[in-house]
Amino acid sequence: MRRTNTLVILAASIALTSCGGGGGGSASTAPPPPDLGTAEGLWNGMTADNRSFSGLVLDDGTYWFLYTAVGNNAVIAGAVQGTGTSSSGQFASSNGLDFNLEGAGILNFTMAGTYTEKSKLGGTLTYTSGTSSFTSTYGTDYDLVPSLATVAGTYSGQAVTANGVVEMATVTIASGGAITGTSAGGCSFTGSAAPRAKGNVYDISVIFGGGVCDNGTSTVTGVAYYVAAQSGLVSTALNSGRTNGFIFLGTKP
Repeated sequence: MRRTNTLVILAASIALTSCGGGGGGSASTAPPPPDLGTAEGLWNGMTADNRSFSGLVLDDGTYWFLYTAVGNNAVIAGAVQGTGTSSSGQFASSNGLDFNLEGAGILNFTMAGTYTEKSKLGGTLTYTSGTSSFTSTYGTDYDLVPSLATVAGTYSGQAVTANGVVEMATVTIASGGAITGTSAGGCSFTGSAAPRAKGNVYDISVIFGGGVCDNGTSTVTGVAYYVAAQSGLVSTALNSGRTNGFIFLGTKP
């Protein structure tokens, strides 16, 4: 989802109409616009430059998306994160960050989009260097009930930091939500996972053990979701300054 997110919100207005008659007048108020819900959900789609992407818009408007290399769904090329607002079918964000892993670094963007609740989400990301559009459809896995019993287990997969360090890693989630993990290069980390109140999503917090860890001893917080069909875990998290983070994609037996 690179160069695809400029969210501009369009405010709905309520018109007041005055009617005159005889010696007096009365005012009537037009009915409010229908409730179109929000952009909350799991979304899977494509960008205009042929990148696939997948990710979440949470109930509080925070969004997390991963995108792939052009024409190659097997390579994660970056992540975007920010907060947005939903109103009358419009979704807008002014604080998006694109953590590009192809050499462009961390890019600021704004997003303007439209949505149909639990159906479609699309829009445009605006960067200083240009724009790009995206379309996506709703993923019904979001409607499943999150459970630590479901995600508990050991996952093997790929870990990526915002600085572009890519390593194989193993992550274990215990039945109580405790996280332990290590990368092939020797970076160890611990943390916790907890189901969110809405959506098939887990809040995660990870503390790195220093040494060879690209994130040093910092703490990153973010989200994870479970892909039932592949017994897979997708997780993205950032440090408090949004300057570095952690992506993990893994599967369990």
